[in-house]
Amino acid sequence: MNRSILRFSAALASGLIFGLGLSLSGMLNPARVQAFLDVFGNWDPSLAFVLGGAVLVAFIGGRAAQRMGHPVLDDTFHLPTKQKIDAPLIIGSALFGLGWGLGGFCPGPAIASLSVTALTSGAPQVILFVVAMLLGMTLHDRLWSRRP
Repeated sequence: MNRSILRFSAALASGLIFGLGLSLSGMLNPARVQAFLDVFGNWDPSLAFVLGGAVLVAFIGGRAAQRMGHPVLDDTFHLPTKQKIDAPLIIGSALFGLGWGLGGFCPGPAIASLSVTALTSGAPQVILFVVAMLLGMTLHDRLWSRRP
């Protein structure tokens, strides 16, 4: 089988498993995410358990990757090389947090929520969030690529 088809299939399977996990954990519901962020109100700690499980899985995967010479479907690992904490990182993190808190979505759950919007009345909010996210990403790429 063609290596690019295998990569695409692995990426698709990973995305489907991720979306299924978000759905089963209830993290596609923005109200649940916002309740987690409302520490002085009706706080819902369930997101902490989901995040803890994700950190555990990522830790195990990171340790396994360190022991491998290369990924199964590629010649090298493509890891970030930049380790400096700078203004763009801080500003981007703050914008991400604001969007997450106001909208109740981060990019992964927003994309996964598109699959269930036809069944719910939350479709306009999800679609608006995804469109705004894509516009922001496009704007960032166009402006950032002009930097020296």
